[in-house]
Amino acid sequence: MQNYHFIAIGGIGMSGLAKYLLEQGFEVTGSDVSTSKYMFELEKLGAKVHVGHDEKNLPENSIVVVSSAIKDNNPELQKAKKLGMKIYHRSDLLKEISEKSKCFIGFAGCHGKTTTSGMASFVLEKSSYCPSYVVGGILPEINTNGKYNSSQVFVAELDESDGTILKYLPDICVINNLDEDHVDFYTNGVDSIVEVFNKFISKLKPSAKVLINTDCEHNLRLIGKPFVTYAIDDNDADYKAENIVYGAGFIEFDLLHFGAFVVHLSTKLIGKHNVYNTLAVAAALIEAGYDIEKLKDSFKTFTGMKRRFQLVGEVKGALIYDDYAHHPTEVKALLSSLSSAFDNKNIIAVFQPHRYTRLQKFWKEFIEALKPVKNIVITDVFAASENEIVGVNSENLVKECIKEGLSARYIKGSMSDVAKCLYPELTDNDVVIGIGAGSVTQLGPELLKMSNENKD
Repeated sequence: MQNYHFIAIGGIGMSGLAKYLLEQGFEVTGSDVSTSKYMFELEKLGAKVHVGHDEKNLPENSIVVVSSAIKDNNPELQKAKKLGMKIYHRSDLLKEISEKSKCFIGFAGCHGKTTTSGMASFVLEKSSYCPSYVVGGILPEINTNGKYNSSQVFVAELDESDGTILKYLPDICVINNLDEDHVDFYTNGVDSIVEVFNKFISKLKPSAKVLINTDCEHNLRLIGKPFVTYAIDDNDADYKAENIVYGAGFIEFDLLHFGAFVVHLSTKLIGKHNVYNTLAVAAALIEAGYDIEKLKDSFKTFTGMKRRFQLVGEVKGALIYDDYAHHPTEVKALLSSLSSAFDNKNIIAVFQPHRYTRLQKFWKEFIEALKPVKNIVITDVFAASENEIVGVNSENLVKECIKEGLSARYIKGSMSDVAKCLYPELTDNDVVIGIGAGSVTQLGPELLKMSNENKD
């Protein structure tokens, strides 16, 4: 049996691919710099994993899988090259998997990929259609980010951050939105992203269907084939959401196709951005040939992907949430929806900037994105292996926020330090939301730990 060896197996994307292969019957080994819950789960499925990178970890005659984060000096990668082993970027493996399916549904765009790909996978699985999938987050209830099934439907999140989206050939593709991001790779801003997506579209099979959100201005720059369109505001869109209700812990709307009512949908999500996400998934599944009436009850039970407005717990009566938002567009959408859903609560936004390059590029945009809430805490920048940039730091960001009239403060140190500062202040009127793609995800567990310690 073929063995696949994953260098950095503990990441959300790599572990999903590893789970898929394990369930398909392949042998899997791997390593990462530190242990993680994803590695424990892989071990339960039969993978042999190592903490730390060492050439001894690599079995001979393996196919080696790496991500863009792996450097050339990695000892396992060096050994693989020396022995002439086949080396896959993770996108090459995802491409190979997708090509074996009869219907490949891919979700793309700068924001919402994880939620839409996860929602589609969840809805199909809960409706007993048994899809295969690899997504960038953990599905609620099902508690996995990757699964192999014998059905011919494969759902995946298509990452644009490093240009590898050009490798994929989905039969149905959703492009939710395009925005300026990944500034370390797309040096010409949103123009570079649009260029890559137009190349991606031009390579697709003539029979492929591309769904685009026509309320996104940059999506209107896409060319190359007739699109299936969806929107909230654009009255000419093929699929449209109308009669939208935004509730505390839910959204619902009527889905129209060419102006005719199709179905009433609801999910346990909040905010306008999640209306777009739900509409995109529903439209894609209809275009794939599924009966939306048989799927609508599964939409109702979707509570969101882990780290996407995830309820972590309750501390001293305060609700504690965690969210992966790390781009100003995402942060603004999240905080705007929170402000409307919890209009009588004191929202405490704990924002951890992710990468110095992103903070430098979107300095003013982040300040604008934080404006919907009145109580802002900014923690140290999560570097994600980047070097510091002089003057680009959280302390200076707070100073600029205050100049703009925002109520912001800087808390230095680890998430344990942040939790120790916040815990004494919490009341049952508070809603705390940790925001960012880095270690801020530990804020909720740290607050819960303090709460449990104080009960003893």
